Parts: sequence; C-alpha cells; structure tokens
Amino acid sequence: MNISRLKKISNALAESGLDALALNPGFSLLFASGLHFHLMERPTVALFAADGQIAIVLPELEMAKLANLPYEVKAFPYGENPKTWTEVFRNAIKHLDLDGKKIGVEPLAMRIFEYHYLQAAAPLTTFPDATETIASLRMIKGEKEINALRKAAEIAQNALTATLPMIKIGVDEKTIASELVSQLLKNGSETPLPFQPIVSGGPNSANPHATPTERKLQEGDLLVIDWGARYEDYVSDITRTFAIGEIDAEYRKIHEIVQEANAAGRAAAKPGLPAKVVDIAARKVIDDAGYGEYFTHRTGHGIGMEGHEAPYMRADNERILEVGMAFTVEPGIYLPNRNGVRVEDDMVITENGAESLSTLSRKIVVLG
Repeated sequence: MNISRLKKISNALAESGLDALALNPGFSLLFASGLHFHLMERPTVALFAADGQIAIVLPELEMAKLANLPYEVKAFPYGENPKTWTEVFRNAIKHLDLDGKKIGVEPLAMRIFEYHYLQAAAPLTTFPDATETIASLRMIKGEKEINALRKAAEIAQNALTATLPMIKIGVDEKTIASELVSQLLKNGSETPLPFQPIVSGGPNSANPHATPTERKLQEGDLLVIDWGARYEDYVSDITRTFAIGEIDAEYRKIHEIVQEANAAGRAAAKPGLPAKVVDIAARKVIDDAGYGEYFTHRTGHGIGMEGHEAPYMRADNERILEVGMAFTVEPGIYLPNRNGVRVEDDMVITENGAESLSTLSRKIVVLG
C-alpha cells in the first residue's frame, strides 16, 4: 500500500467538499487501503475522513487483516449478533465526528445493506455520490500499476496462444472457454479473473457480450474471443477474431475494416485531447465503410483494477486524456444472425501518444 495514496484521498475529499468517504468491499476499497475483503452477509465499511483518519467496521473474524498495516486505522469489530451491529457503526461515526456531515459513497459498489447501517448510525448525515472523486484518483496509473497492466496483457496473450491449437471445427464454445480459463491460471493469472472469457462463433459472435454455449464451430464461422488476466490486482481485456476454415469475402472485409478502425482509434489517443477523439476516429472508419449501424457500442473503457472503469471512450466524453490513463480500443461490426468481429487492445497514454500493452497480431488467423 502506497502511503501517498492516502494523502491523495484526503486532498480529493477536501477539494470535493466531502467530509469522508465510505467504501465497502470492492476494488475502490482495495485501491484505497490495500486490503482484500469480499462482500458477504456481514457488513464491512471503511471510512476515510478528509483529515486523514481512517475507521473500519468489520467482523471480528477479519481483524487479522489489519495486522502490520503501514498506516493507522481505528478498528470497530463486531460479533455474530446482528442486533449489535448498528451500535458499532454508530461508534465509528462518532469517532470520526461524521454525524451531520457529508460522507461520499460509490453507488455502483455500495449495497443497500451497508447503506442502511450507515444511515441508521448517522441520521443527520448526507451521502453524496462520490463516483467522480474516486474515478479521479484511480484513473491515473503510476509506473508500478502500468507494469502490472502490461504483465496482465502478457499472461492473457500467452494463455490464448496455448489454447489456439485445440480450436478447430467441431469443438464447442464452452470447451474452448474452459481450456482458456485453465491456461490463464497456468500462465500466472491471479483470481478472480476480470471476467469470464467470451468465446462466440458464427451467429453467436454477432452478440458483443455472448456467453459460451455448446454450439460447435463450423466451417465459415468467425470466432470472437474476448478474455483477460489479472496480475498484482490489475487486469487485461483483449479481443481477437479468428476464421474457422474458409470464410466469405464479406467476413474478411469486415475484419479488415475493424482492424483499420482499431488502428485509427489507437493512433488518435494522445495526452491533452478529449477521450471522444478515440471513439470518433474508430467510428469514422466503420461509418465510411457503410457498416456504422452494426457498430453498437462505445469504442472503449478504462482498465485498472476493474475491467470496466473510467475513462470511457465514447463520442460525448470531453474528459481530457492524461499521461497514465489506461483504456481499451475495441471497435466491432456485428451482422445479426450471421457473424461478428471485434479487435480490442489495451492502451496507456504516454507523453507523446499512447502505447499498446497488448501486442498479439491483429490480423485474421485461420483455425480449424
């Protein structure tokens, strides 16, 4: 855990007018504290005050996780009787003098479960949305974080390379996905994986977020594989599209278009420009080729501890790209009930442009 990160949290809270930040188990809590907790039927909430104090409400059985921390934290443990939990939350709020103040929360992560305990413990307190405050802290990656992202991409690429020999006509999507998961772990991915791999062939590949099925690969299919690994808590998210045997000329054409759109999006990414330029550049290639209506999602999203986080590469996003921001570029063309293509790379903004952390060939490869 980098102690300077706690100072940045305090500064961000002060700048945003928040008196504290309440985080329950999830990646923002991991980012802020270096502590791994999981969501369960017992509430865990860490309170980060703007003055630098930290309090955490947690089950007694989790207390060992607080041993040897490089920073001070006041623990408020509780036992198994839920009737005592509100009072423990109240003591934590009182310790930090937060009743009647503003405690920021993260709506995408904070459950109603924990939120109700906070409300009961601090009835005069307001709980503003702190999404932007948290995003501002997590978006800019340091050298160690970027190295972890790069390693996660390397692990993912090695895992796919090891999986490719078993992909052929007659093998079903679930079998391929199972082997890929195995190879991710064998090649060094930590768990949990950032997401379960998407392996979709033929008509299923026209669904951007398809779930692997028992459908067997057939001659003429396009095969979309979207997968990622985790290393030192940071993730990769890559997509490549393959041909199963001989494919129609149009399918080769749309792959070339998507490959060109991917290159345009990557080239457009530069510090000082708004995030929307990445989406606009990639989308223009597909629009100009006449397939605009079949590109149905944004061009990319941020990556870090999570597979989807800020910044988002969409046409209305005016956020300025800064050195250290990491994100995907993943244009696609999806022909309903026929075939689909996506080519996705992991990028990081550098002083002079952007570096692709994923290096696997983007050209279509024939399998089977």
